[in-house]
Amino acid sequence: MAYKSAETSSGRSRIDRLRLSFSGLHADAFLVTHLPNIQYLCGFTGSAGVLLVEPTRATLFTDSRYTFQAREEVFSASVHITKHGPLRAAAEDLQPRRGRLQAAYSPAQVTVAQKAALSVAAGSRVRWVGASGVVERLRAIKDAGELAIMRDAARLISDVFAELVPQIEAGLTELELAAEIEYAIKQKGGSGPSFETIVASGARSAWAHARPTRKPLRKNELVVLDHGAILRGYCSDLTRTVFIGRAGDKVRRAYMAVLEAQEAAKAAIRPGVKAEVVDGAARRALKGHRLAQYFTHSTGHGLGIEVHEMPRLGRGDETVLEEGMVVTVEPGVYIAGLGGIRIEDDVVVTSKGAVDLTSASREFLEL
Repeated sequence: MAYKSAETSSGRSRIDRLRLSFSGLHADAFLVTHLPNIQYLCGFTGSAGVLLVEPTRATLFTDSRYTFQAREEVFSASVHITKHGPLRAAAEDLQPRRGRLQAAYSPAQVTVAQKAALSVAAGSRVRWVGASGVVERLRAIKDAGELAIMRDAARLISDVFAELVPQIEAGLTELELAAEIEYAIKQKGGSGPSFETIVASGARSAWAHARPTRKPLRKNELVVLDHGAILRGYCSDLTRTVFIGRAGDKVRRAYMAVLEAQEAAKAAIRPGVKAEVVDGAARRALKGHRLAQYFTHSTGHGLGIEVHEMPRLGRGDETVLEEGMVVTVEPGVYIAGLGGIRIEDDVVVTSKGAVDLTSASREFLEL
């Protein structure tokens, strides 16, 4: 049984919203090749498929492995099971059209070899027009149904952290702790982690994207836990930093500075504000504590079907925040000899500002 077409508050289906871009692109069709975009537009979650959107119809091309899955999942599009590959089939489908036509596609999501194959399969009457970020901009604004799922995903990962805290102790390895996190995600109904779980302790906590190792947790160490869950196709993302033992004043001051930076960034979030302004608010707070030089990444990123989406809350990003966007807010400092401290929450942009989706305690925990 196919699911109902997902609609925005205006009643337009997601594919109809994509069609509104055709005139600005001077396009007669749009070939969607990025699987998360396909999932967003028509519900298909398989690993092979392309979606051809035209003014009066939309067709998902996939192979026989997904015959039954496509029937169950796909909305707002017909399904065509191909024998020679979805990309070739979609391009060949454009051939019978009369006259010349322009078909849009996202260059960042098509390889050079795939682009050449499209040109051969579609023939000389089809002109391919690059159009980057079109579907991603639609995805950036979450509808009510998406927000409901993302609240549940954020609640799930917050509960995982709360239940994990009593298990964090010296002697447990980073890998063992990461495994406990990912097991708990699935126990609570998540389909898996949003990304490879980060557990980094001691000196390794200063590695912003450390992978867990067999290193045991030790007394008098910082431990950074960055973890997220996928629930019904949508991601959550949460980071907390704890200390095993009793922390010294330097660690405590650094933690409170990062928390202050996160609060400043959240306070800056509201519709109409540029993404870079939020990032600047976090950096100014850390500068006041002479820690800005240790903040080495962006303040946050969009979140949804993928764990990294538009916008990026970073320097130079002039994306204007809009109501319905979901972003992470995750300032951090990484200091050689001391370790790393990062605090991350998921928030939704509302007319009144940022509203937290994640709810795990931000209190400095000494275990």
